Amino acid sequence: MFVGDDWAEDHHDIELMDSAGRRLAKARLPEGVAGMTRLHALVGEAVGEGADTAEVVVGIETDRGPWVRALVTAGYTVLTVNPLQAARFRDRLAVSGAKSDPGDAHVLADMVRTHSHELRSVAGDSAQAEAVKVVTRTHKTLIWERTRHTQRLRHALRDYFPAALAAFEDLDAADALELLGKAPTPAQAAKLTTGQISAALKRAHRKSVTAKAKAIQGALREQHLGQPEEVAAAYAASITALIAVLATLNTQIKTLQGQVEAHFGRHPAAEILLSQPGMGVVLGARVLAEFGDDPDRYASAKARKNYAGTSPITRASGKKKVALARYVHNDRLIDALLTQAFGTLRYSPNAYAYYQRQRARGAGHNAALRQLANRLVGILHGCLKTGTLYDEATAWSHHAELATS
Repeated sequence: MFVGDDWAEDHHDIELMDSAGRRLAKARLPEGVAGMTRLHALVGEAVGEGADTAEVVVGIETDRGPWVRALVTAGYTVLTVNPLQAARFRDRLAVSGAKSDPGDAHVLADMVRTHSHELRSVAGDSAQAEAVKVVTRTHKTLIWERTRHTQRLRHALRDYFPAALAAFEDLDAADALELLGKAPTPAQAAKLTTGQISAALKRAHRKSVTAKAKAIQGALREQHLGQPEEVAAAYAASITALIAVLATLNTQIKTLQGQVEAHFGRHPAAEILLSQPGMGVVLGARVLAEFGDDPDRYASAKARKNYAGTSPITRASGKKKVALARYVHNDRLIDALLTQAFGTLRYSPNAYAYYQRQRARGAGHNAALRQLANRLVGILHGCLKTGTLYDEATAWSHHAELATS
């Protein structure tokens, strides 16, 4: 039994198909318990007496959510179809360009009927890994939001208060936000005393408070081109709002980091991940969240590297052959892996030597770092498969032999 499920926020278009490609049923089901109950009934009616032994394969363009979880719990084989794959397959069935939700359900059903061996099943990650994913993704999203709001604050200050940019290195730091909140205009900032600035620096746990307070006061009192008083007041109201948002984001990021550390610390793979060079608690949690912990998801180290987006794509045609970076990848995962790779340059002599060999071959910094990340993913795969901690000598023994030969 093959089922195509074209999902929307409040409904699902379903088509049931047998192995010969004949349509057995189709329906539009509501999201939720009622819709899932109706789907089970449709499958039961179509299968008949062989319901206990029948295999039901479902194709759907998502791998998360309560609906997908219910499909997996019911014992169905759920295959995740990339929307781009579905669009290409639709073009094979009809060239007119016509598209509809019931038509997409038909495409998905036929796709899993004929190409199920080439599609990835929904990962069977544990509840622990899912919990880590929820908190780490939210934590990272808030960090991205803080960066965006900090850039907005920077652009506003550049337009009317450039002295603040010279005074504060980190605009999202607690001392900078406090002082900008007290004195959001150039005129007000110029009146800040060293005592007020020192108090803010002490509350932010800064070092060399006296010297930094004098430097900040001097920078705030320097002459710069400015805006009319009325315009400056309007800008001050705008950045006051941005400062409030940034302060809230800082608080929530710190709170969520505690949740990330707590959930990750309870996962069985945490010790192995933390043994990897350049990997801390937050970074390890992000890597675990995006890779998942299904032991059967990655058939080989190459499969894990392909999913990570660190392995190159080879394009060959005639006499031309070129290796290119993968630009379609999981942004959260590749960000974490490249951050780890950069960190290993300080903590792993063999990783640093590997990076330098790539640079000697003419690779740029980013390309060499991506190749190092690719190698580290392979090492991580071996450690997770065998349940062993990272060992510098074992992980790099083959490359050490090549380097000396």
